[in-house]
Amino acid sequence: MKWGGPLKKRYDVKLTQIVDEHSLKVVYAAPEYDRIRITSADLNRPGIQLMGYLKHFDASRIQVIGKSETTMMEEQDRERRLAGFQAVMSQGVPAVIIAHDEPVLPECLEMAKRYEITLLTTEMDTSEFYARLISTLRYHMAPRETIHGVLMEVYGEGMLIIGDSGVGKSETALGLLKQGHRLIADDAVEILRTSSFQLEGRSPALIQHFMELRGIGVINVPSVFGIGAVKSSTTIDLVVEMELWDDGKRYDRLGLDTKTTEYLGVKIPLVTIPVRPGRNLAVILELAALTNRQKKTGYNAAEDLARRVDESVDMGLEL
Repeated sequence: MKWGGPLKKRYDVKLTQIVDEHSLKVVYAAPEYDRIRITSADLNRPGIQLMGYLKHFDASRIQVIGKSETTMMEEQDRERRLAGFQAVMSQGVPAVIIAHDEPVLPECLEMAKRYEITLLTTEMDTSEFYARLISTLRYHMAPRETIHGVLMEVYGEGMLIIGDSGVGKSETALGLLKQGHRLIADDAVEILRTSSFQLEGRSPALIQHFMELRGIGVINVPSVFGIGAVKSSTTIDLVVEMELWDDGKRYDRLGLDTKTTEYLGVKIPLVTIPVRPGRNLAVILELAALTNRQKKTGYNAAEDLARRVDESVDMGLEL
């Protein structure tokens, strides 16, 4: 079962937020600096563009100038440098960042001011900064959806607990909290696709670290269980669907069938836990997390048992 659906929305991030997160130095701020928003999660190192080749140039990307580009431009005469920086700046790029603590060439600053392009610098190595900035942009612009559920971290596994309202998701999460595990989100879980194969979950900021329990009301989890009982986000490794026990339904008793569910195009392992009085759901979910960890390392207890049974039958031994 899939809960919710992807939102058809493109996300962006303010340039000022990128500047703050990466401690960038502002050499020149465009008049609209505080309102500039970055809409592309990709970057560009404009080596060939500085030499005048602009075919297939994407002006929505931040431009990163490293040691190679700076050295190349230093070897040109002033007129060629002006023409190169003009070729890039005149396209209306959102910002130009000079990495590796390279000097800001006068012609670069001159063209930045002429075309009102924000010019920034960083002391970080070009390759390292490039990788970090791409990671930051992809996180801020990741496709996302918000679903009804609870997100916990259990033995290091991000566990998304879903099910109908009133089935006991928050109560089970409370039991996991008492056993030392951590809450990420209760009631509403924001899911982000941070890569083609990975999902990350977090809580909407307004309700972060709060939990609602029927009959008790709202509690602030850190104030009750301590700051170690919460976490801001986690990868989603397993989805647990809780449903009321149905005597007429046949539940998986061995675990040979691997089921998955899908969010934002990413498949995640799924287990269904039937709920009825007397079942210690917190302990069962702990076991589900540990079993999922084992499967990721290549061990499946059900397959191991099935193999042993087959070997016993082949050898003519009694079970």
